[in-house]
Amino acid sequence: MKNVSICFILFWGIVQVSAQRDSIAVTAKLSPDKKILDVTQIITYYNHSGKMLDSIKLLNWVAAYQKRGTSLVYRKLEDRNNSMHFAKPEELGKVLSLSIKNSENQAFVIRQISEENLFLALENPLEDGKSTQLQLQYQLQLPDKKFTGYGTSDQTIALKYLFIVPDHFDPENNTKRSYHDIEESVNFNTYWTFNFDLPENQFIESNLPERQNHLFEGYSNTDPEFVIAQRQFPVIKINTEDIRTEIQFGYEISPQEIQNLEFFLPLHLKFIKEKVGDIPERLFISEKFRAKEDFFGNNDISFWKFRFKLFTDAEKTDLDYFGIITKKILDENIITDKEDNHWFKNGLKSYLEIQYLKKFYRDTKLLGNLPENRIIGIKPLKIFNASKVKLIDRYGLAYQYIMSQNLDQKIDEPFSVLSNFNDMAISSFETGSLFNFSADKMGEENFNKIVKEYISKNKDRQTDPEDFLQKIAQEDHSASYLTDFLKQKNRVNFKLKNVKAKDGSLHIKITKNTDKAIPLKLETQTKEGEKTSYWFETEENVKEKIITLPAEDIYKITLNNNYIFPEANYGDNFRYTKGFFSNAKKIKFKLIKDIPNPEFSEVYLNPRIRFSNTYDKFLIGMNFKNQSLFDQKFLYSITPSFSTGTGKFTGSGAVSYSFLPAESIIRSLTFGISGSYFHYDYDLAYRKASLYSNISFRKNPRSTVSRGIAVSYNYFEKDLNEKMIANREYDKYNLWSVGYGYTDNQMIHEKSFSISTLGMQDFNKITAEGFYRWEFAPRQKLSLRVFGGYFARNETRNNTFDYGISKVSDYSFSYNLLGQSATGGILSQQFILADGGFKSFIPGTANQWITSFNVDSSVWKIFHIYADAGLYKNKNSSTQFIWDSGVKVRVIPDFLEIYLPVQSSLGFEPGFKDYAKRIRYTLVLNLGTIINAARRGWY
Repeated sequence: MKNVSICFILFWGIVQVSAQRDSIAVTAKLSPDKKILDVTQIITYYNHSGKMLDSIKLLNWVAAYQKRGTSLVYRKLEDRNNSMHFAKPEELGKVLSLSIKNSENQAFVIRQISEENLFLALENPLEDGKSTQLQLQYQLQLPDKKFTGYGTSDQTIALKYLFIVPDHFDPENNTKRSYHDIEESVNFNTYWTFNFDLPENQFIESNLPERQNHLFEGYSNTDPEFVIAQRQFPVIKINTEDIRTEIQFGYEISPQEIQNLEFFLPLHLKFIKEKVGDIPERLFISEKFRAKEDFFGNNDISFWKFRFKLFTDAEKTDLDYFGIITKKILDENIITDKEDNHWFKNGLKSYLEIQYLKKFYRDTKLLGNLPENRIIGIKPLKIFNASKVKLIDRYGLAYQYIMSQNLDQKIDEPFSVLSNFNDMAISSFETGSLFNFSADKMGEENFNKIVKEYISKNKDRQTDPEDFLQKIAQEDHSASYLTDFLKQKNRVNFKLKNVKAKDGSLHIKITKNTDKAIPLKLETQTKEGEKTSYWFETEENVKEKIITLPAEDIYKITLNNNYIFPEANYGDNFRYTKGFFSNAKKIKFKLIKDIPNPEFSEVYLNPRIRFSNTYDKFLIGMNFKNQSLFDQKFLYSITPSFSTGTGKFTGSGAVSYSFLPAESIIRSLTFGISGSYFHYDYDLAYRKASLYSNISFRKNPRSTVSRGIAVSYNYFEKDLNEKMIANREYDKYNLWSVGYGYTDNQMIHEKSFSISTLGMQDFNKITAEGFYRWEFAPRQKLSLRVFGGYFARNETRNNTFDYGISKVSDYSFSYNLLGQSATGGILSQQFILADGGFKSFIPGTANQWITSFNVDSSVWKIFHIYADAGLYKNKNSSTQFIWDSGVKVRVIPDFLEIYLPVQSSLGFEPGFKDYAKRIRYTLVLNLGTIINAARRGWY
């Protein structure tokens, strides 16, 4: 084995010197327990920096697995994955020993083999164009495969980014790079030789050609990867008239899927070859690559014991593997730095998907066959616009969704800071839509010709995608906007202002909100459904254009139809030339939230039956609103309802408008007005009117940090009974509030802080609250809360506005208490973590100041222990110290939790006869909270 390795290394070295390419030869022996690799490695390194080098940088990316605190661990936590953070030492990966020397017999001293970047200082600088040879010997402890898909497991071993290699994207060796598990390239234009010594009954597959048993050798523009397993995985060979390609899979595939692939893969390869040119002779698809590049959104929907199929198995295989094969071919043919130019290959992949859908799935719906499913003889999904949206529209809709929340990012944002959703919606879908827009304008054949020529010209060398954009602009000058367009958030909006008929012609007025000269597409339609498309140029620094067309039988005009251009608002792209709604949008009433249909002004009618509190009991009403599944700037919501508890009409309503500046320190600035009328006691109602403004500050979409300022004015009117009047209760009052909030919902160290001031004519108070929750073990957490409240002025006539100790006074009607005024019974036992936050029923309030400390810790499964302690002071009274402790049962964490008090300032509470009345519970019925928790990690 040793002699064979040496012969191959020598032969390989001679060949590569003449080729002026870097060469890497590896001999690796896998231990019987499949956790350790003994590696002997020779690197022939060429200086292509254009200047003399004093050092060489090697990437030791297995070090990213070795401990907490690495960039890889942080990225996994951002993605809501804490497996590496809590990993056992034997599950981690690292270099156990390392020695390096060069061809001049210089031994390099590596003091920190735990570093991801190893800088080797050269005694004699390396001249430009010259090479040196590095000889490495080291041991790799392989990480567990569950972290990134690379490493070792009981079933398979996947090797990629684990060997020590030079960094080809930093020829000057002057920066540090960390492994973020984003499938970026490390080496290109390199000749590889791998010779593996494996335990018995182990098979190995690779993206490199296998020359002999376990010996792989060949040139590659992508990083080598290997899969070691106890079985061989499928290989499908495509041998048609003009395509001869072998596709090796690094995972098991069912016989049915193999049969489907044998049918679809030749079609895929033929289609892709027509668009981009050469197809590699060999493709290797790993399990991880498949999961990352498959078709998002075509999976079956599972709910409890039910399973609903959107697409047939054959259709899913077709859609999934077209994207997988497309991206793999682009990776093999195009060399780019993913950190800065991720959008190029991602955009081309989406462009090819759009072209494929146009040809084979033009009329297929986004929900596939799901709308055709019958329940009790009817097709309930047919009432949704989502059932009519086409599959090809997903590219525009995904961009529209994230843009409507102002959480989109620039297309050329560095990949490491892209959120997971923006990786798909912006880097892939928006860029692909722009490529498709240009192809539609200049002609798909012309666009595809540019793609082919560009790929062919830049074969085997790193590309600058801006050159590609310039090629497009040379072919079609109207595409020259693209270069600058990628460097800023897209808020371009075309508006079909009005249509006027005059002298047998239609004069169509179109405006745009940008100075850029971006072309537009206009489509006319007759009542019979005949469509005609036109392309028009727009001028730079001119925001209005008048287009004249023969009137003929034109009934409807559409601007940039089918989401062909990623606009900020599609709702102003439709006009009718005749009828009551000419030059206006039709109104459509709908029952349930839906994907918006931009052709209509949609009003959602949502029948509502919900339990409010023990006084109103069930509220039966109808909600009228314009909020679809996508956020909108202008929102209204009106909900008249009937209270079954009082037999009276109640309700609420709100109107708001949000400013969403694309490039600003502010993410959103919202102004709103709202009002409500409900009951807070038996036969006693309250009326609330509010003016408010909220500022949400800009955040990195990958970040879990949110910051905001809220300002509000609230006016209240309350009905009072005779006893309340006698106690001088407040029947009318207004409250001013200004507050700042900071939250960081990261996985391990969750924290928040808020400070606010609240006042009216009788008092002013300042409140601060800090919260910290530490996950010290998997699903085991310690929570700490500090609260402080101080009255700067207090001239109130009762305790309505005092700080609560164990119960809050809901004078602002904002806590959704089931029993607002309940003084006994189960409703009075509802607990809200606010003010003092004591779980035991410690009597009293604080009208001067209060400070409290609340702690809660996991003990076993759903059982926690808690303790509270604090000081408070009332006017004309001495300072009081209070405390309590007990057990908390998390039935549904953060939504339904039960508190069982044990010991407190009151004594040993389980010994009290009324102990059952001392048990508290929290109940949160907020769908928005559930949704926000579910989407963490995406944006």
